Amino acid sequence: MAGSLKRGFLWVLKNTLNRVTVRAARRGRGPFSLIRHVGRRSGQTFETPLILAAVPEGFIAELTYGPSVNWYRNLVAAGHATVVVRGEVHEVVGVEPYPTDAGRRAFGPPASWVLWALRRREFRLLRTDSAA
Repeated sequence: MAGSLKRGFLWVLKNTLNRVTVRAARRGRGPFSLIRHVGRRSGQTFETPLILAAVPEGFIAELTYGPSVNWYRNLVAAGHATVVVRGEVHEVVGVEPYPTDAGRRAFGPPASWVLWALRRREFRLLRTDSAA
């Protein structure tokens, strides 16, 4: 029952909210970024909206729905993707687990406080080729 409820919720997000946030992210507006990834089975290119935090090594992503979401599984399978942040394109050359406390801090207040209150613990470093 819980699995079907989660799938239903994710379907609603994908077909409503994600469409709006993808458009905003393409224009470089609002807090949203895009991750462009290739389907591990289909070979198709997909765009998924995310809120990312910049760090010297690249960007931090919080895995709101856990590590089983398609964008993350596709990124891990391919080992690379592209992120578009405020209209700038960055190549992701690797993905690594990121410490919980450092991941929360990367988002800065008040987002870090919200992440703490929601007990978010799953963060990933999206290492970019433009990282210093």
